[in-house]
Amino acid sequence: MYIKKLFVGLLSSISILALAACAASPASSEESSVSESVTTESSMAGTSMAESSQEVKTDAASKKNVVVLTSFLYDMAKQVAGDTVNLEMIIPAGEDPHLYVAKPEDYTKIEKADLVVYHGLHFEGKMVDVLEKVGVAVSADFPKDKIGVMDEGGNQIVDPHFWFDISLYKMAVDKMAESLSNLVPENKEMYMKNAEEYKLKLDELDTYIKGRVAEIPEGSRYLITPHDAFNYFSRAYGVTVKAPQGVSTDSEVSNMDIQSTVDFIIEHKIKAVFAESTTDPARMQKLKEAVAAKGADLTVVSGEGKELFSDSLAPVGQAGDTYIDMYKHNIDLIVDNLKE
Repeated sequence: MYIKKLFVGLLSSISILALAACAASPASSEESSVSESVTTESSMAGTSMAESSQEVKTDAASKKNVVVLTSFLYDMAKQVAGDTVNLEMIIPAGEDPHLYVAKPEDYTKIEKADLVVYHGLHFEGKMVDVLEKVGVAVSADFPKDKIGVMDEGGNQIVDPHFWFDISLYKMAVDKMAESLSNLVPENKEMYMKNAEEYKLKLDELDTYIKGRVAEIPEGSRYLITPHDAFNYFSRAYGVTVKAPQGVSTDSEVSNMDIQSTVDFIIEHKIKAVFAESTTDPARMQKLKEAVAAKGADLTVVSGEGKELFSDSLAPVGQAGDTYIDMYKHNIDLIVDNLKE
């Protein structure tokens, strides 16, 4: 179309020059023709861009809206669904889900979502009533004998930190794939294929972790962290864990708990303890001071890039922003500081 108009315009210019050479200069006719051509081209380009923009808007509008509660589930949904859904996350990466208080806009997102996916096992304690009514828990199909239970203050507490047991995390991936397939059935084959491929990567991760744990002498396999987030890791890989605080960072830390942890550190000659990315590192400094008061040395592994991820992945774009990268970061940090 553009070439045809340009050609007609050139013929018209030649005719005008031949019949009325004195009425207009060659330059004027050429400028008029070029101007017409440029205008036509700009108009066509603008139309094309508008159509393209409209296609993008239509495509985005046609996608289902999926809301997930945490960075773990955001990464999991991305692994399974890619960009085939509009994905939003409630609790920002780096924040403590135990302490997170939902905002009005969070409930608006949940209300407008086509699918809401959450952890379950009371991990999102402050929002659990709403989530149980409208959402899907990825832990819903876990066998009861694989769900950790702890005694805390004389009460039996469910341990929600299942993601440190890769076998349970794979079950959660299956639940995510099933939920997304029910939401967008035309993509079911792709979602299931992506889930299976992702679980193979999780098997490779499991092998990597076992190999690294084997580097730690058996008498040194003790992991001390601020709160009890690593019991599933302990059970899966044979590393004894202890923390002065319970499974929730919302629980109180008593002097008795701190003293018990200090005695444990001294008894087992533990040389290093670990801070977490979502808890106050000052807690571990207090442990160090209490251990020093009894004549022993203790290193607190902390600082940027040297904290364990427990209840959240890193923000997108930073090291540890996917489940696999997070777990590799954690195990490398643990092994490198305990094997010495």
